[in-house]
Formats: sequence, structure tokens, C-alpha cells
Amino acid sequence: MQAVIGSGDNKMATQMIIRIAPEVKDRFSKLARMKGKTLSQVVRELIEDYVKEQNVGTYIDDLWSRIGGQLRSKGVKQRDIGTAITGARKR
Repeated sequence: MQAVIGSGDNKMATQMIIRIAPEVKDRFSKLARMKGKTLSQVVRELIEDYVKEQNVGTYIDDLWSRIGGQLRSKGVKQRDIGTAITGARKR
């Protein structure tokens, strides 16, 4: 199986050859077709998602977004956070 890997702008700059068991490739191919995608498209998406997940900056941004969402769902306002930080610094 050959997978052509590119960046988000869809310019394919390099190739990557991987070896997998034939039965895994067959199942993978069927699953990709069920989604209306090529093997290369699915491999690119998987690799791009993996790289994004491993990016520390992206991870931290996502973490802050999740924390912010949880705080908002509990009714916490931005001024409440400032007050909590000031109180913690006084201790």
C-alpha cells in the first residue's frame, strides 16, 4: 500500500510506503470505500489528526477550551476566575 501524505493545503509533497497484512488492507479498503474515501485520504486524515493531537500547543489550547466550557456550564464568569486567582495568591 502506498500512502501519499500532504499538508492541510492538499499539496502532496512526499510519499510514504507502509507494509501491512493483506487482510488488514482489504478490511481498511472496504471501510474507506464505505465512507466514500480513498485509502490515501483516510491515511492522510489519520496522520494529520495524530500530529495535531501530539502538538503540545494544540493540546493546551484544547485543554483550556474544555476547562472554559466546563466553567461556563457551571455559571462561572471571567470576573469569578480573577477573584479566585487573587484570593489564592493572598494565601
